[in-house]
This record gives sequence, C-alpha cells and structure tokens, in this order.
Amino acid sequence: MLLHDPIGIPSCFTASAGEDQYSVVTKSGQTLFMSVYKTHIAGSCRCITITWLKHHLFHGLSVSVDGDDSPEADSTCKVDLKPWCFWRKQGSKSFSINGIILDVFWDLKGAKFNGETEPTSEYYVAVVCDQEVVLLLGDLKKDAYRKTGCRPALIEPILVSRKEHVFGKKKFSTRLKFHEKGQFHELSIECKNKGDGYAVAPAMEIRIDGRLMINVKHLQWKFRGNECIHFSKVRIEVYWDIHDWLFSPGLRHALFIFKLAVPEPSPAISGRSSPLSSQSSGSVDGFDPSGLNEFCLFLYAWKVE
Repeated sequence: MLLHDPIGIPSCFTASAGEDQYSVVTKSGQTLFMSVYKTHIAGSCRCITITWLKHHLFHGLSVSVDGDDSPEADSTCKVDLKPWCFWRKQGSKSFSINGIILDVFWDLKGAKFNGETEPTSEYYVAVVCDQEVVLLLGDLKKDAYRKTGCRPALIEPILVSRKEHVFGKKKFSTRLKFHEKGQFHELSIECKNKGDGYAVAPAMEIRIDGRLMINVKHLQWKFRGNECIHFSKVRIEVYWDIHDWLFSPGLRHALFIFKLAVPEPSPAISGRSSPLSSQSSGSVDGFDPSGLNEFCLFLYAWKVE
C-alpha cells in the first residue's frame, strides 16, 4: 500500500551501521529532501536519486544511480557542504555502474538555500554519460554546459517522485512543484484542536498557496484516509496516515502522499488537443502535462512536542 512507503535513507548519510532509520532522520535535527528522476542512460531507462541533507552545521548532497541487478549495484556520489571546506562546493566525480561511466559535476559555491534543504538558486548539479547531460538541476545551466563540454539530453528526464522530511509542532510546510520546469506552490498542513473544555475534537487542514483544499474533522476517527482534490487543472489524490501522531508516544512521523493524476483525453476527442495540452487552454504552469501522472510527493511530518 502507498501508506507503507519505506523511509528511503541513503546509506552514505547514516551515522553508524547499528542506527535505525528513525534515529538517522531525527538525529541533530537532520532533514532530508529526495527527488527521483527517470532518465535515459546509455540506451536504458534508469532512475537517478538526488538527495539533499540539511544539518544545523552543513548541507549534504548525494547523487545515486540505479543498478541493473540489485540495490547493492547502485552507485552514489556524496558531497558534504561544510562552511569550512570551501573547495568541496565545486568539483566533479566519476564512477562506474554496470560498466557504464558516469560523471557528476557540481557548483554550489554560491548556492542560495534561503533556509531550505534544497538550494533555490545560483547552483547546478549535472550528471553526464557518453558526452550527454542526462540530468541537469539548478539555474546555472550555461555554466554547467560550459564546464562539462557536453550536449543536452535528447530525451528530457521525468520527475517521478519527491520525499521530504519536515519538523514542526502543529504546522508543517513545504513547497510543491508539479514538474521540474514548473513554479513552486506553497503546501501547508496544520493540526488543530477544536472544542470547549474537555470536549476536544482534533482537526486537520491542508492548504495550497493559502487556499483550503482539505478540512478533516474528528481525526481520532479519521486518522487514515484519502481525498481527491483539483488544483491548477490537475487532479491530486491525497492520502494521509497520522495514527502515530495521536496514539504513539515520543517523536513519530505522519505520512502524507500527494499523487498527481492528469486526466487522459477522451477517445472521442483523441484527434484534438487536450484541454491541458497548451498554455492558452489552462495547462499546468504553462507546461505540457504528459507524464505528470507518475509524480508523487511523499511528505514525512515529524511532530515535535
């Protein structure tokens, strides 16, 4: 089931072999932001996972590429962005996976994080294979192509999923982007206790760009559920599991899943453009939404007492 999605923590970020996934995420206030892209590498479809880690002292970057045979065959490039190690903020690294040579280039010396786990501007991260930039992130694209000396990918990568860990007491916020070229939307989840005296009825509100999308009352009975909403011409299936918030002691997380589902065109109008296929017809952020039905946001909300 979707609500039992595992917490994927790259092994390069674990502090010790005996530490479990919960302690890795919560130790010293670390937060994680993972993005998975489907790409074409050497004629094969593979997934590249970009992981950003935020610690109170530094940021971290991990780039991993799926292997053919097993998860153990995956290759990972790790970068620690410590304030006192300026030289690590720009560089490159090569590694081999199933006989395929890949290169990762990064320039984060001027990256603006603005308090976020993932940088917002003034950076690039590029993955190169066979003189082709198979994945390019950031706004310094010209610098990236000049540094790598490689051509853009013939087939653009597709953003498949994001996983983020956030901390809070009652309100949890993040930024939702429907696709890599789209604009960010502000997503917030707030838990409220409503009632007079001892008659407390916990409730939950989910908003996008300040607009109330979901209002769940009596959470003690509806701690697991799902609802379909529509925003910016996109249908979004929302799932939540907040059982541990209500019934488990200590620091525990709730899981929220936002799955995009773009309606397929009707066979009767297959010869004509879909209402979502052009900007003038109200497309998502002015972008052709084909392939968006694959995207999921997994949000792990850790409630701090």
